[in-house]
Amino acid sequence: PIPVFPMFSSLADNLDATFRNLRGVGRISEKNISDALREIRLALLEADVEYKVAQTFIENVKKKAVGEDVLKSIKPGELIVKIFHDELTTLLGGDQAPLDLNPPARILLCGLNGAGKTTTAGKLALRLKKEGRRPLLVACDLYRPAAIDQLATIAEQVDVPCYTPEAGEKNVVKVAKAALKWAKRQSGSCIIFDTAGRQEVDQTLVKELQDLHKFLKPNETLLVADAATGQQAVKVAQTFDEAVGLSGIVLTKLDGDARGGAALSMRAVTGRPIKYVGEGEKLDQFNEFHPDRMAGRVLDMGDTVSMVEQVAEHFDEEKAAKAAKRLEKGRFDFNDFLEQMKMLQNLGPLEGLLGMLPGFNKIKKQLPSGALDSKRIKHMEAIVLSMTPRERTRPEIIKGTRRKRIASGSGRTLLEVNQLLKQFGMMRKMMKSKGKMKNMMKQLGALGGGNMGGMEDLMGGMDGKGGPKLPF
Repeated sequence: PIPVFPMFSSLADNLDATFRNLRGVGRISEKNISDALREIRLALLEADVEYKVAQTFIENVKKKAVGEDVLKSIKPGELIVKIFHDELTTLLGGDQAPLDLNPPARILLCGLNGAGKTTTAGKLALRLKKEGRRPLLVACDLYRPAAIDQLATIAEQVDVPCYTPEAGEKNVVKVAKAALKWAKRQSGSCIIFDTAGRQEVDQTLVKELQDLHKFLKPNETLLVADAATGQQAVKVAQTFDEAVGLSGIVLTKLDGDARGGAALSMRAVTGRPIKYVGEGEKLDQFNEFHPDRMAGRVLDMGDTVSMVEQVAEHFDEEKAAKAAKRLEKGRFDFNDFLEQMKMLQNLGPLEGLLGMLPGFNKIKKQLPSGALDSKRIKHMEAIVLSMTPRERTRPEIIKGTRRKRIASGSGRTLLEVNQLLKQFGMMRKMMKSKGKMKNMMKQLGALGGGNMGGMEDLMGGMDGKGGPKLPF
């Protein structure tokens, strides 16, 4: 989850400044558009987008942006942003297609050392398992020390069977033959092969991969590429594609702080679709790639669809409803608070989640430093865990000496304990006040510069005048 992913934040800032200038022009001319496109081209090149890709992209946008419809429209600036978004979606892969998983599907992962192949194998297995399939993992990296052990450990974590070759085995095709016999006994519906990588593409690596590919005839051959490696990643993708004919790309480390242009160039240069993206170290931080959603993130238009999906996956509706009822009756205590903290932690980094909201990049700059630091949640959790069961149920009894004991037990300062108790008291008071909640939603709408109308309508329904009644 990507505010915009941190990777695209500088590109998003540059594009935002250009589009803001364009929107501010009273009447748009071809010169205005040309000047803006020059700035956008520079922003793309600065972000590491491959030169020819940037050039072609700008030409495509220009063809549509200087048409009569745009120049004479009521909001030409907004229309150009839409054209840019649509072209970016096409660049990232309007031909996006799901994996070919006709059983028994064979998926071959390839890539350089350090790109995250072994972790990606585990992430993909977990994802396919959640989709109701029966994935199997096969270790075919016979060179990197501990690569086989690493895959076996990950397989155990995701509870998926894993084939490991004999110690000292060097013939990868022999390993694959034995693995296929093993796979038949396991009744799996798809087999994921993790292969060896090198620091750079060499002939030995390519030959071994070609032999394995020829023997397996896989349904999918996916390049696992580190999105943070810039232009090198694009060249690597081309080399692997020429060697074995890729069917798709998996981009890893999209939560990193690089410039991100390689991620935008890779599909255009190879003509192969990006299938999945890795957005963090956790095994469940692995998502299908949606070109239109990524384009929205790059342009800081948000990605509320992914946000809703992420929340729905980790959100316990029953527990949330119970907490809401307890809040309504004034019984919400630190035990409920602890439950909500755990739920929040399951959603992943807060910045990543909120970053899917439209315009978040602008709001983020107004927040105090460290406001979205995930450590803060852990600190609050430590304070609550240092309370006695009675104190958690009745926060009002936590006075001077108790506060000192809690601070000492949690390893936090007395100031932090006091702040948490104060904020908790304010939250209880506010959540019970329908008028204050409605007002808060209006303020959020103003801050985001967007329309929170849907949320305000929900809040409006609390007074029994039409909308659905919320439980607080």
